[in-house]
Amino acid sequence: MKANKTSIITPLDICVLIPCYNNKAGLLKSLESIKYHQHKLCAVVIDDGSPIPVKLEEMPDPGICGFSTHVVRIEKNKGITNALNVGLQWIKQNLSVQYIARLDCADLCHPSRFYRQAEFLNKNSQIGLLGSWCVFRDPSSDFEYTYTTPTDHHTILSEMHFRNVFIHPTVLFRSELLEKVGVYPADYPYVEDYALFFKMLHKTKGAILGEFLVTCEINAKGLSITNRKDQLRGRERVVSEFGSSTFLKFIAKQKLRVLRILPYNIVLIVKNRLSKSNL
Repeated sequence: MKANKTSIITPLDICVLIPCYNNKAGLLKSLESIKYHQHKLCAVVIDDGSPIPVKLEEMPDPGICGFSTHVVRIEKNKGITNALNVGLQWIKQNLSVQYIARLDCADLCHPSRFYRQAEFLNKNSQIGLLGSWCVFRDPSSDFEYTYTTPTDHHTILSEMHFRNVFIHPTVLFRSELLEKVGVYPADYPYVEDYALFFKMLHKTKGAILGEFLVTCEINAKGLSITNRKDQLRGRERVVSEFGSSTFLKFIAKQKLRVLRILPYNIVLIVKNRLSKSNL
């Protein structure tokens, strides 16, 4: 693992962790969407063995965008969970930061995202894990759907049996939580975020801002789609391990088994229609 040498700014409000594999254009789009108080946020990009390395000099100018970017290079691609944990370890060793955020390459933040999320956590000390509603969009077509969820802790905890309420690129959490729950669990491939957030909810309260603060790209070649059946099996394992209600766990497992049978394009059509009916 190698990190580009650059000055470390401390203390910070927010560090945005962005894994990147062979998607420099998407990475730049994501970085350009980030807005926050000058010099109170930084981005940590984990280049997970991209054939053409991500270079620090290609990142946005901190004098213009108002935040610094640190690039950590992993020479050999070992998967998203490893990349995320390398990032968390680097953040722990090099930064003093209050909150850790996530973003994936090509996903876009609403200009108010980090202002709104940091303000909420500053005012609600009992909340450790915060997400938001989001829009899923296919950039190659006009297809999109909205993803809305419960917003209060009690309802979130119940709903987590049926889906991951916290869409990964919408999340902001208190860095101190990592001391209580550890990093992304390596034994839950394709659902490492689901497992981590479920673990967090057993240690802190969670909340969702009922605002569309992130636009997530639908990528037909992305891990969630190409490994969909394995991901659904992983979700079943997470529910079995971390679910708190025997009844809800039973119902959730039946739903997941049905989803494994349905073609993904049918699932997308249903999501699109349901999201329109909720507007």
